[in-house]
Amino acid sequence: MAFAYGFTNILSWVIITYLFLATIRKIISLYMAINNIQPAQITKVLANSIAAEIGFDIGDAIVAINGTKPRDLIDYQFLCADEFLELEVLDSSGKTHYIEIEKDEDEDLGLEFSTALFDGLIQCNNRCPFCFIDQQPPGKRSSLYLKDDDYRLSFLYGSYITLTNLSAKEWERIEQMRLSPLYVSVHATVPEIRIKLLKNNRAGEILSQIKWFQERRLQIHAQVVVCPGINDDQYLETTLRELTSFYDDQLPTVASVAVVPVGLTKFRPVEDQLIPVTREKAKEVISQVKFLIGQFKQKYGSSVVWLADEWFLIAGEELPSEAEYEEYPQIDNGVGSIRLFIKQFTEIAQELLPAKVHQKRKFTWVVGNAVETAFQPLVQQLNNVVNLEVKMAALSSDYWGQKISVTGLITGHDLLLHLSGQDLGDGILLPSVMLKYGELVFLDDLKVEDVARKLNTQIFPVTGVEELINTCVNLSGS
Repeated sequence: MAFAYGFTNILSWVIITYLFLATIRKIISLYMAINNIQPAQITKVLANSIAAEIGFDIGDAIVAINGTKPRDLIDYQFLCADEFLELEVLDSSGKTHYIEIEKDEDEDLGLEFSTALFDGLIQCNNRCPFCFIDQQPPGKRSSLYLKDDDYRLSFLYGSYITLTNLSAKEWERIEQMRLSPLYVSVHATVPEIRIKLLKNNRAGEILSQIKWFQERRLQIHAQVVVCPGINDDQYLETTLRELTSFYDDQLPTVASVAVVPVGLTKFRPVEDQLIPVTREKAKEVISQVKFLIGQFKQKYGSSVVWLADEWFLIAGEELPSEAEYEEYPQIDNGVGSIRLFIKQFTEIAQELLPAKVHQKRKFTWVVGNAVETAFQPLVQQLNNVVNLEVKMAALSSDYWGQKISVTGLITGHDLLLHLSGQDLGDGILLPSVMLKYGELVFLDDLKVEDVARKLNTQIFPVTGVEELINTCVNLSGS
């Protein structure tokens, strides 16, 4: 009987799993029929992978997997989880091939694609006055003005969305495929304030939408961009209290909240009437949010809410201690990124920094002036190495018209303005956050090679602490 009972349960599990997978495939097929899905163009074939063994080339494209056209990377990953695959592939000459693959379940094929979305970007239907896309200069390439509000990029890469443009079918897909967590720009939970900020009547539905996630045991990470005079003061307190009401220590619906100061550029529309965050306002928000965090810690055992590093930089106040950031749930939103960088630098420097380099070398490390004070001890550690000299160039962004600038917004224009005619040593250490993802191009469309030529120096894009240190000590292989 015990065997029969166990077998019955296993059989039930198999049936439920089969029905679940069948439902997912049905959803994918439905989207395939109603969307303009393009073949997934391959940009990289990983070495020693299944794809490399089969002979895939860059420029080939996946048309269908087991008869289904993937609309995005999510579909691709799901469809490729099967043990037996039949791929319809279009090679670079336009010829169609059908390839059968037998592999381990969930084993990756080893392919990368030109985009994560094979049916096009879901664009934003809001008109937020603080939107960075609308604060860019005119005349740049059209792709720079695309407003991303795509839940798939939120799930895959942590980009923030507003939930205002999702159709019923998209909500159904989120539920069926368990696309969690998503990252949501809330800004305000008071309906009329959020409608005012997003200029979209659907924006007032945010609390009912969060309840939808709660009922399905799905999670979100929330963001609140504070615009002085609009969603601050009592509205900020209401928003944070209502968001944290969705937190519990088992499976919090709102897993974290980042409070971020509005960022304004000189290109913003004149009619937006937005007010920059002043030093005094930053101090006020820090005090208000810290008080609330103290209450949340007592109630929930977690801060739940975190202030972006930029508040402390604007206010001229000390950053919170490392312990206060817990597991860094909002690191990509600039919450704790400076503390984490300093921690990683200290740990990696102990391992990688030598006492001396044999060949004298000198670098200019370009950063935003917002981190100048915080990074001074790191520069000193580098300069303690005999024969190594690193000068920090902490720049403001004339391009965006900001007196205090984060590193990621420094442009090629700013480098040319501030560094022309200077002794830059063996080259510039350039944090890759200044560049467009996957490209050697600044946010102002200037190419790294062109800026380097005009400055008559080399530019070394560096990603992370280890690459920064290795570039300093391993130049020319000495």
